[in-house]
Amino acid sequence: TSVEAFFLVNPSWTAAQGLKLVGLGEMTDVCIQELPVSYVKTQRIIAEVWKNLRPKVRHTVGSSVVVLEQTGKNSGYRDRDVCGFCPESHCCVEGGPEKLDSVINMRVVSKEFRQAGRDVVYSRDAGRYLCEFAYYCSLYHGQRRAALVHVPSRGGLSSADRLVPLLQSLIQTMLEVEMTETTKVECIPS
Repeated sequence: TSVEAFFLVNPSWTAAQGLKLVGLGEMTDVCIQELPVSYVKTQRIIAEVWKNLRPKVRHTVGSSVVVLEQTGKNSGYRDRDVCGFCPESHCCVEGGPEKLDSVINMRVVSKEFRQAGRDVVYSRDAGRYLCEFAYYCSLYHGQRRAALVHVPSRGGLSSADRLVPLLQSLIQTMLEVEMTETTKVECIPS
C-alpha cells in the first residue's frame, strides 16, 4: 500500500514530516509532498503523483479544526492564488464531473473518532480554494481514492507532537474503512 500526503500549511508540513518518520505500519509506504499555493503547480504535481507513484490513497491536510471532507467540487474557483492566477474557466478539470466523492466513507470515519471522544467534523464543502482544488484534482486523477483532512494550523492541536499521532490514526482508520467498503462491494454475489 502506498499513501501520498499533500500538506498546505506549515504546521501540517511539520506533521507530515513526522508522519513520514513514524509511518503507518509495515505494509504502507508514506510519501510526502508540499504543495505550493498555486493552481497550475498544484494541478501538475497531483497529476504527476497519480501517474508516477500510483498511491492507493492520497491525503491532503490543512485547516483550523479537524474536518474530514467527503466531496470535491469542480467549479466555482474565483479566488486568486499567490501568483495572482485564477483558472479562467473557474474549474479544476474542464469537462470533469461537477462533484466527486471519495471512496472513503468519511462519515463513518468521523463517527468512529467522535465515539472515541475526539472532535472531528464531517463536511461536504471544502471551501473552493486550493485545498478543495487539490482534492478534486486528486479525486479525478485517482479514481476517487483520495482524502482531504483539514487540521488546525494554530492552537494546541497544531503542534506536530499532537498532529502526527492524530494523522496516523486517521489515515489508518480511513484505510481500514476503505478496505471494508471495497470488500463489501467485491463480495456481492453475481
